[in-house]
Amino acid sequence: MITSRPRLFYGWWIVLTSALAMLFGSVPIVVYSFGVFLKPLAQDFHTGRAPISFAFTLHNIAVAAGAPLAGWLTDRFGARKVILPCTAVVGIVLLSNRFSSSRVWQLYAFFALVGLFEAGAGPVQYGKVVSRWFDRNRGLALALMITGVAFGALVMPSFAHLLITTGGWRFAYAVLGAAGLVIALPLVACVLKERPEALNLLPDGTAPMASQQFLKAADTGLSRGDALHTSAFWLLLGSVFLVSTATHACFTHLPAILADRGSTAQAASLASSVLGAGVLIGRTCSGILMDRFFAPYVAAITYAAAAAAIGLLRIAGSHELAFTAALFIGIALGAESDIVAYLISRYFGLHSYGAIYGVIFSDFVLAGAFGTFIMGVAFDSRHSYALPLALLCLAAIVGAAFMTCLGPYLYKPHGTSEAVAAQPSFEPSV
Repeated sequence: MITSRPRLFYGWWIVLTSALAMLFGSVPIVVYSFGVFLKPLAQDFHTGRAPISFAFTLHNIAVAAGAPLAGWLTDRFGARKVILPCTAVVGIVLLSNRFSSSRVWQLYAFFALVGLFEAGAGPVQYGKVVSRWFDRNRGLALALMITGVAFGALVMPSFAHLLITTGGWRFAYAVLGAAGLVIALPLVACVLKERPEALNLLPDGTAPMASQQFLKAADTGLSRGDALHTSAFWLLLGSVFLVSTATHACFTHLPAILADRGSTAQAASLASSVLGAGVLIGRTCSGILMDRFFAPYVAAITYAAAAAAIGLLRIAGSHELAFTAALFIGIALGAESDIVAYLISRYFGLHSYGAIYGVIFSDFVLAGAFGTFIMGVAFDSRHSYALPLALLCLAAIVGAAFMTCLGPYLYKPHGTSEAVAAQPSFEPSV
């Protein structure tokens, strides 16, 4: 008897669920909406913006500290058993601010707790699940998954502003936390399945379960300890740090750079919107390209374009040039998350995907915080962005060069074309 296959592969429901869960997750709510909350928080806590900004720094440190442990727990117990409690805790913490006082230490504890548990309900966990469901189309699937965060970055700040004007910042965080509990949590609990074989399917929905060898291959890979002894790991770690430092520094300081050159607030805001559009383009197109071409080369070209854009931003004398630079910086910023998630699966496999991704994600978060901070320090000391932009351009160039040194995939897609697979042999370092 032949069983009819569903018209839509269930893996795409996994992608949609992951994207929606990340849309209502703490990254759009806390990270991308922080600027909207900054002034109301400073007013309510009767302090300056520097102490409030330090709360955001603590959040990033907590994410970086929690990511390696959350990744290991994901490999050990499964993504669902990490995502569900972490999503619940983040929602409860966001709701609990209604009962806190206006003491700064409580604000610090609030942001640190959100960051710590955010590490267990993010791209590391959802990326492992999606990577199990897709092989040939893994790049596109990961890109669509991360698009949930990008879309949240576009809509959540405006929605948060509306909530703040309606009932204040506490009300806004409470409503957004409740949305995670009411929407994301039940959706993940009901729809997210960790493995395609649970529904008698293979990755990409190619056929009903027929090959145990194919299924076993889905969980092969290096341990975190073995990955640390490969040149690929350190090249990827270095590239992520350099490029993340460069793109985040430009992203956060872009309005100030343009304002210093006489641009209006409206023009600076428009440049940020152009950069946001670039993030969406980068996240979607990078996934499509990595499924068709050798991913390190896609990454190298993307990062080289970002380096050129940073150099252009340094000398840009018109809005058109500045907007062009913002677009390509945004493309690199958006593509980087997809590139990292994809390359980890191809060079280290899925066995310890969470643990390895957790370390690199921590590197990504710390680099972003470092880039933003060092850009401000450099400007304060020299009263100009010229030198830091030149150094960031160089950093992006080195990051692109690291990508070209990675070598071939150790875990190639099934049915891979020669254009993607026929690369020089990969050798671990010792």
